[in-house]
Amino acid sequence: MSDSLHTSQSDVWTEWLFHRRHADDPVYHQAVQARVNKYADHVLDAAHLAPSMTLADIGSGEGLVAFRAIERIGPSLKLILTDISAPMLSHAEKSAIQRGVRSQCRFLECPAENLKEIADASVDIITTRAVLAYVQNKTAALCEFHRILKPGGRISIAEPIFQDEAFAARALKHAVDTQTPQTHDRFLILLHRWKASQFPDNEEQMTKNPLTNYSERDLLRFTQNSGFTEIHMELHIDVFPSPIISWITFLNNSPHPWAPSLNSVMGAQFSSEEQQFFEQILRPAIEAPSVTTDRIAYLTAKKPLS
Repeated sequence: MSDSLHTSQSDVWTEWLFHRRHADDPVYHQAVQARVNKYADHVLDAAHLAPSMTLADIGSGEGLVAFRAIERIGPSLKLILTDISAPMLSHAEKSAIQRGVRSQCRFLECPAENLKEIADASVDIITTRAVLAYVQNKTAALCEFHRILKPGGRISIAEPIFQDEAFAARALKHAVDTQTPQTHDRFLILLHRWKASQFPDNEEQMTKNPLTNYSERDLLRFTQNSGFTEIHMELHIDVFPSPIISWITFLNNSPHPWAPSLNSVMGAQFSSEEQQFFEQILRPAIEAPSVTTDRIAYLTAKKPLS
């Protein structure tokens, strides 16, 4: 299916997933998709799927995890795909029809913390990929996961850890706030203005923002508090060459659906002279070889048999 959606069918989630995540750059899109596929496969490897199971893919987005699960198991696997985005669900349903697997799928528009349309103890496996990161009350969502799982059922999730980005924004704010006339740095001020538009730069905002109100250790604790056992968590930190070498792509992509692109920030918050000054310093660093860092927490756990 094409990655483009009609404007009337788009929301912040579809607009980011199909456009801003890769800045409409087909080469960068391939690099992003390769990494996303890797996350999805890690989740499915740890899910221990088997024929005739029911899998609930919470926050299913475009259906990547769900459809890869069907490719692994075949027609006996039953899928429940949930999402808060109606356009996203519509896109996933059209994909299911094109793949000839619509009869295996049930589509539900609902938040992760309120799965009331799914019966108690009716699901064998629950998967997520970058879902709890956007849920304010993560324990409430995990309690819902526990409720709908059969005894002995399993969760396998992958969640990005964004706290370091917020800590960096806070450090920039402190550096800007403590500048003196002798240490005045215009680039630092503009850099903070950009980063603070994408991630919270103070403790109060970090606590209120679902993306930054938890660490991997918090995720482990939330899972324990929700009644799960046999919990295993792996924090994967990968530092690798940045696949973005185009300034235009860098300008127009964003790290998450709630973050404006640098291009948007500059247009709204920088004067023309500030834009030129900022680009003059930053662009050479982007177009030269650089590195990027991913932090992903993978977690599995079981609902006790009794």
